[in-house]
Amino acid sequence: MRLVLSLLLLLLADAASAQKIYGTVFTDKGDLLPYSSITVKGTSIGASANDKAKFSFALGKGIYTVVCQHIGYTTIEKKLTLNDDTEISFVMAEQKLEMTEVIVKTGGEDPAYEIIRQAIRKRSYYDKQVKAFEVDLYAKDMIKLRKMPKKIFGKKIPDADVAEMGVDSTGKGIIYLSESVAKVAIQQPDKFKMNVISSRISGSGGFGFTFPAFISLYTNNVKLFTERINPRGFVSPIADGAISFYKYKLLGTFYEDGKAINSIRVTPRRTYEPLFTGVINITDDDWRIHSFDLMVTKSAQLEILDTLKITQQHVPVTKNTWRTKNQVLYFNFKQFGIDATGNFVNVYSNYNIDPKFAKKYFDNVVIKYDTAVNKRPKEYWDTIRPVPLEPEEYKDYKVKDSIYELRKDSAFSQATLDSLRKKQGKIKPYKFFWGGVDRRIYRKDKTISWGVQPLIPDLEYNTVEGVAMKVNGYISAYNKKLKSAVSFEPHLRYGFNNGHFNAWGNLSFRTRDAVANKRIKQYSWNFSGGKRVSEFDKNQNTYPLINTIGVLFFGENRMKIYENYFGSATYSRRFESGLRFTVNGLYENRLPLNNTTYYTWSKDDTVKFTANYPTEKMSQQFTQHQAAIVTASISFKPGQRYIEFPTYKAAIGSKYPTFTLSYAKGIDNILGSDVDFDKWKFSVRDDKNFKLLGTFKYHLGMGGFLNDNKVYVQDYQHFRGNMSIAAGEYLSTFQVAEPYQNSTKTSFYSYGHIEHHFNGLLTNKIPLFKRLNWTLVTGSNVLYINSNSNHIEAFAGIENILKVFRVDFVAAYINGGKPVTEVRIGAGGILGGSINMNRGNRSDALGF
Repeated sequence: MRLVLSLLLLLLADAASAQKIYGTVFTDKGDLLPYSSITVKGTSIGASANDKAKFSFALGKGIYTVVCQHIGYTTIEKKLTLNDDTEISFVMAEQKLEMTEVIVKTGGEDPAYEIIRQAIRKRSYYDKQVKAFEVDLYAKDMIKLRKMPKKIFGKKIPDADVAEMGVDSTGKGIIYLSESVAKVAIQQPDKFKMNVISSRISGSGGFGFTFPAFISLYTNNVKLFTERINPRGFVSPIADGAISFYKYKLLGTFYEDGKAINSIRVTPRRTYEPLFTGVINITDDDWRIHSFDLMVTKSAQLEILDTLKITQQHVPVTKNTWRTKNQVLYFNFKQFGIDATGNFVNVYSNYNIDPKFAKKYFDNVVIKYDTAVNKRPKEYWDTIRPVPLEPEEYKDYKVKDSIYELRKDSAFSQATLDSLRKKQGKIKPYKFFWGGVDRRIYRKDKTISWGVQPLIPDLEYNTVEGVAMKVNGYISAYNKKLKSAVSFEPHLRYGFNNGHFNAWGNLSFRTRDAVANKRIKQYSWNFSGGKRVSEFDKNQNTYPLINTIGVLFFGENRMKIYENYFGSATYSRRFESGLRFTVNGLYENRLPLNNTTYYTWSKDDTVKFTANYPTEKMSQQFTQHQAAIVTASISFKPGQRYIEFPTYKAAIGSKYPTFTLSYAKGIDNILGSDVDFDKWKFSVRDDKNFKLLGTFKYHLGMGGFLNDNKVYVQDYQHFRGNMSIAAGEYLSTFQVAEPYQNSTKTSFYSYGHIEHHFNGLLTNKIPLFKRLNWTLVTGSNVLYINSNSNHIEAFAGIENILKVFRVDFVAAYINGGKPVTEVRIGAGGILGGSINMNRGNRSDALGF
C-alpha cells in the first residue's frame, strides 16, 4: 500500500512539474543561521530553515526572486530560473544600522519613544485591518531532553518508561515530535476555525497541532500557549499604555526595498511584571511590525518554563497588508532534575484576505481533524514539508515509527498479550495494604481493568464504629455490543466497635456517540444499591483522615452518619449544545446510629463528644423511616466549543457561565415512604480572566422549599461547612462554619461565593513574594436565610506557595455576631489550582 501511494505521489509531482529549491543559510563568518525565513518575493510562499539552517520547498518552473530574511541580518534576494531541482545558499551579513545624529538632552527621551507612540496609534488599525482571511499552516513541534534524573520526588523512573520515551542511557533524546498541515480561517471579531488536513506524531497514531495558531503583538494582552504559564498574559510592547511598562532604545535603521525599518530594543521598566525583553522592528511612516525577537523569563512572571522566546517575520501579502510568515517559539525547562528544551515552528503561506465563508462555516467546532488526518505516508510528508527534518528528527521518526508499526501489527497477538501481562509483574501482597492494586486482563477482543484501593489509607476512626475498615474496588471494560464502557464498583465496610457490616455496589454504563460529523449524544446509566453508611449531608464529603484526627487529637466528632438500605438509579445525558440533563430516583430505609466509643488521645478535661446527629437541628436521634425521592437537574453552558477528531468530539469550554436548575420531590406513601417535600435550587458559576487585573471566580445561587410537609434533616438544604485547618472545596464551602449550622427547610435562601486571584498583581512589588512568585487571593462567602440566620466570611490569602499550596486568613460573621478568625490551608496556584478544580468536579451533579 505504501508503494502504491508513493508512486501516486511521484506521478502527481511530475504532473504538477514541481521543482525543489533547497539549500543552507550561513552568516558571513561561516556559521549556520537557523530558522531564517525564505520566501518568494511578492507572495507568502516559502519555508523556514531548520535548526541546522537548511531549507527546502517546491515550486513550478519559472523565474523567481527568492528572499532570505533573519532578524539582525541584512535581507538578501536572489533571482533564479527554475527548470530542475536547484540548490542555493545564502550568506548573510549582520545588519548595519544607520544612526541619524540625534542630540538627546539630559532628561530627554530616546527617538524610539516617538516611533513606538506612532506604532501604538496604529495598533488597533492593524489589529482589525483584515476583516477575514484564510491561510495554510505548517507546524512542527519538537521537545527533547538534555538530562533526566534517575528519580523524581524520590521515586525511581522505571527503565521501561525510559525506553518508552526513546531517550538514550544518559537521559538525552527527543521525547515529542509532531508535524501538522492545516488551513486556518479567521473572521473579526472573534471567529476562528482550523481544519487539520494531516497530522503526524513520532511513534504514535495520535494527533498533533500547534495552538494558538497565531500570536499577535497587535493585541494589548498577548497570550503565549496556555494561561497556566501566566494567567495574566503579557503586555505587548505596542499596547495602549505600553510606555509606562517598557523602556525603548533605538538601535538604528535599516532598509528593505527602499523602506526604512527602525530596530528598537525593548526592556521592562520593572522586573516581575509580565513583560517582554528583546528587539522589535517597526517600519517607518506606516508604523507596522516588520519582525521581532522577544523573550520572557521567570523575572517576567513566567511559570513552569524557565525561558520562552518568540520570533516572527512579517511579509506583505498585498500592497498595504502584511501578515506573519514564520513564527518560532523556543523554550527551556529546568526543574525537578529535568532539563528539557523545545521549539515550535509555524510556517504560513497562501494568504487569502478576501475569503467567502459559507453562512454557518464558523460553528461550535473550532478545530476539526480530517478523517484521514493521520493516515498519510512518509512520502507525503517528504513532499510537502517546508522545514527540512534535522538528522536527529529523521532518526526519531524512523526508529519510533518502526516500533509503533511493529506493535500495531502484533497488538493482538498472543505473544504481545503475554508480554503485557508479564510487564505488570506479580501482585505484591503489601500493595493491598499500601499503594493499592491496579491490573489489566489482556484479551484479543477486550481489555479488562480491575483494582483495589489500599486498606491502610482508607482506615478511619469515629465515635460510632470505632475503627472502620473499608474495601473499595473496581472492574471495568468496554462492551462492544452495548457500545458502552461498563464498570462495577463494590464497597465493603466494617465497624469494629459496633460490629456492623455494610456492603453496596455501583454499576454504570457510559456511552458516547463515536461517529464524527454527528451531534454529540453522550449518556450514562448508574445503578447502585445495598446497605451503606452515609453522612446526613451526602455532599459534605468529610475527609475520613480529617475526622479521625479531630476525634483522636481534639475530641471533636463533627461527622454525623446513619445507615441505610438503599436503591438508586440515575440517568444523565449530555448534548453538544452544552445542555446536560440528569434524573435520579432514590429509595432509602434509614437507620439511626449512636456513639459506641468516646476514646480520644486528647487530655483536655473539657472534651465532650456530641451525639451522632446534627445537634444544631435535632434535639434527639431520628426514628427509622423510609424516603422515596425523585430529583431532576438541568445545567446549561451556552457557547460550548469543541475539537472534532475523526471519531469523537471533545469540549474545550466556553466564555459563558454554567447555569444549573435542580428540583427534588419527596414522595409520600410509596413503598412506605415517610417524606413529603418539594425543593428547588438555581445556581450560576464561572471564571473570568481579566488578564493583568487577575482572575475572578464566582458561584451564586438561590433556592428553597415549596412544600415542607414531612422533611427529615437528611433532606434539608445543606451548605458545606468546615472547622478544620484544611480548607474545604473553594467556591462551595463556608470555611468557618459547623457542618450543619446553616441547614434549612426555609422557603427561600440565597448564597454567594466569590474569589479574586491577583496572579502576581500587587505581590510583584514585595521582594520576597515576587522572587517566590507567591500571589494574593481575596474573596467572600455569604449565606442569607433570614435576619436571624445568616453567615458572612471575608478572607485574604497567599497562594502558589511551592506552586501547590494556599494559606487563607478567614474572618466569619455568624448571625451578625463578632468576627471569628481562623487560618485555612488548601491547594492553590499554578499546580494546586488543578488539584482543587478536580475536587470541585466531584460535586453532586444533581445540584443539591
